[in-house]
This record gives sequence, structure tokens and C-alpha cells, in this order.
Amino acid sequence: MKRCCEGVGLPCLFKGVGMASPRPPRYLLVFDFDETIINENSDDSIVRAAPGQALPEHIRQTFREGFYNEYMQRVLAYMGDQGVKMGDFKTVYENIPLSPGMLDLFQFLSKNHELFEIILISDANMFGIECNLRAAGFYSLFRKIFSNPSSFDKRGYFTLGPYHSHKCLDCPANMCKRKILTEYLAERAQEEVEFERVFYVGDGANDFCPSVTLTSADVAFPRKGYPMHRMTQEMEKKQPGAFQAAVVPWESAAEVARYLQEVLKKKC
Repeated sequence: MKRCCEGVGLPCLFKGVGMASPRPPRYLLVFDFDETIINENSDDSIVRAAPGQALPEHIRQTFREGFYNEYMQRVLAYMGDQGVKMGDFKTVYENIPLSPGMLDLFQFLSKNHELFEIILISDANMFGIECNLRAAGFYSLFRKIFSNPSSFDKRGYFTLGPYHSHKCLDCPANMCKRKILTEYLAERAQEEVEFERVFYVGDGANDFCPSVTLTSADVAFPRKGYPMHRMTQEMEKKQPGAFQAAVVPWESAAEVARYLQEVLKKKC
């Protein structure tokens, strides 16, 4: 384990003689998007661009549990038929509010960016995420974004695809976040970047799946009262100690920022 003052950017850096050489980020911070970074489900939000801000019943009835990506493909095709264009979607995405305290957390991370490698894993879509984060001014915080591919075809229709295929029985057919996170950590290890700790900020059942792989050195930040939080509580009741990471529920992301600030203080 590296000593604190070997890092770059902490106040204690300048207490020694000379300046330390640049180091890889010490911590990996993983974010979900819907109802974590933003305070809504962006798939629900874009319905505001539909005629009457609603979907017809025959579209809504096609939803099947575990196949939300396919359902959204049908929703977007309907909206395209109704004349909804890229600018309409962009306006909606840009105006989705951040979750409480998320601005504080992002500002903290901006000031300490050299210590954290930040990625985003979301079952939303690339276009919507990029629109929102650019509008908020924090797109550059993220080293990598993993989400479902999306684009606009020659008709101007918003199209969506699945992220990948997988064999996990607990996740939607189009995305297993555990697979993405595990492969990312392996890839970074091959590049000789290994993290002292992993922090995971999420809310949903599909965030619980990757958080189960975290170690006792890591921290899961489930949004209080949301599925990820309930599932960690249920696992602890049924299998005490099986969930290894520390669990720090949050209502405001400012609580996450304060926790991370304490982590940095302890390293000095």
C-alpha cells in the first residue's frame, strides 16, 4: 500500500522535500446514472417529448420484466413515428435534475480528480448520458462510460441497442454490470493500474449485482430506500457477512462526498 504523500494533489504532498512523481489514481469510483446521478429515470423522462407527454396503452402493455431495453426500442420507434426529433430528446435530457447533493459530490471530485478514476455504468443510453453530463458541466470527470449504444438513423429516429450479451440470471438481458466492472478491473490490472479501494454509488437492483463482488476494503453507497439498499439489507439478514463491502446509504450525495473526504484525511 502506498503512503498518502506519494499521491498527487493532496495538501500533504508539499510537506516533504521535492515533489512526488505522478501516480496512477488510487481509487476507482463507479457511478450508476438513472436515479443516482440524476434524480429521475431518464427512460421515463423522455416521454415528456411525446405527444401529450404520454405513451399509448398498446405500447405500455408490451413491457416484459428483464427486457426493458427491447421495450424502449419500441417506445423510441413510436416517438419517431410521432415526429419527435433529436433536439426534442436533447432538451429533455439536458433538463433532468441532478440528485440531491450530486453537485457537491462532483465539485469535490473535480478538486481531487487525480486521486479518483471515475467510470459510469448505466442501463440508460450513451446519447442521453452525454447530453445531461455536458449540460451539467461534468462530462470530463469520467474516464469511461458504459451504456447502451444509441444514435439517430437517416429518418431522424432515435435508435437504441443492447450493450452486450451475458449469462447472469439476475440482470436484464442487455446488460450485466458485474461483468462490465469485473472486465474493467482486469483490463486496468493488465495496464498495471490497480486500485486500493473501489467505491460504488448506485440505487437499483442491477447495481446490487456488481456490488456483491466488492471486497472488505471497498464501499457500496446505495441510495437509501431504493432496491440496491433493500437488497444489501436482505442479504445481511439471510447471509451475515456474505456482503463484504462496507455499506454507506445516502439520501444526499453530499454524504458520499463527506465520506470520501474523510478517507483522504485518514491517508495523510
